[in-house]
Amino acid sequence: MKINNLGATDSLLSQYLAEIRDKSVQKDSLRFRRNLERMGGIFAHEISKTLTYKTVEVETPLGIASSRVVDSPLVIAAILRAGLPVHQGLLNAFDTAQNAFVAAYRKYGKGNECDLLIEYQSCPPLEGKTLVIADAMLASGASMLLTYESLMTCGEPVHTHIVCPVASAEGVENLSKNLPHKRVTLWVGAIDEELTNHSYIVPGLGDAGNLAFGEKN
Repeated sequence: MKINNLGATDSLLSQYLAEIRDKSVQKDSLRFRRNLERMGGIFAHEISKTLTYKTVEVETPLGIASSRVVDSPLVIAAILRAGLPVHQGLLNAFDTAQNAFVAAYRKYGKGNECDLLIEYQSCPPLEGKTLVIADAMLASGASMLLTYESLMTCGEPVHTHIVCPVASAEGVENLSKNLPHKRVTLWVGAIDEELTNHSYIVPGLGDAGNLAFGEKN
């Protein structure tokens, strides 16, 4: 699996990352969502450089222009609910893409044992397409692996791009070990070293879903 850490070089993404981490700025949920959306747009621009293109002739009011346009059918998948703002940023750029949505949840059993289950999935056929999976954070990587496996039931994409603005080193390692190396690329804005026993990334940014949409019951 190829790993692209955009936070390793200075860009506007670093500014947005600093703001989504800042607990004082986080009080403004609209700004939090907007920053994730803007980061999604930056990731989209970088992903666009990896896609295939074709030449088309475009008629202008004064003549004909030869132009290069994307020739890769895309599906953008959001992991609900924290992935929605990142998904929107990607969709703003890839506005003709198809969309998919996946909801995963934790089911606790005896002894506080926990199983991850897919509660809902809506996805078009993926065969021959480029898949982009969006989430706000990559903690242990367990939810992302489950989501990937679930989406693969809809067909095998040409390539899969995973976008997570903040990731843990453990989560990155988990994906690297368990996903196809040549067919998956991970895009992150930061890789944090610490992951607690409760799968909280440190320093991380807190609960992205709650910060974006309010606390849930």
